[in-house]
Amino acid sequence: MCFLSRRFHDYPYLILETNNIEEGGNEMVWVGWPLARIVILFVAFAYIFIGIQVTMSHYRQNFHQKIMLVPVLSSPFYVLFAAAYALFNLQWYGWIFAFLMWIAAISGLIGFYYHFKGVGVRVGGYAGRNFLIGPPVIMPLMYSAMGVLGLLAYYWR
Repeated sequence: MCFLSRRFHDYPYLILETNNIEEGGNEMVWVGWPLARIVILFVAFAYIFIGIQVTMSHYRQNFHQKIMLVPVLSSPFYVLFAAAYALFNLQWYGWIFAFLMWIAAISGLIGFYYHFKGVGVRVGGYAGRNFLIGPPVIMPLMYSAMGVLGLLAYYWR
């Protein structure tokens, strides 16, 4: 049996494996990552783009409330630790990743409150047009949902 045929969790990186080495087979295939690890890497990429969008939107509003800096400054940390945990699979990366994902989930809900309140402050209150032209109410929920997805992947392992 080939030394590469160990269980995946014992080996932290993607590796090549030769199938049927005893039978003379020479087909090379990738030993796959578990789905939870792929989802964590997806969360890292998602926070790159969500962070860019949040930065542009809050910059457009001149950061008139200091709390607008929270998602802008925290997104790079989510990206960094999600990617590091997906690639290197160290236990302490996982602890930090889970802690940050809890912060992301909670801060997204807080952002939803502020965005929803911001729609009501506009002329006309909670009229349908204010949901279209006011602060994007769904964006903080997406921010929070990515945090929850990261937590699901973390606890799924």
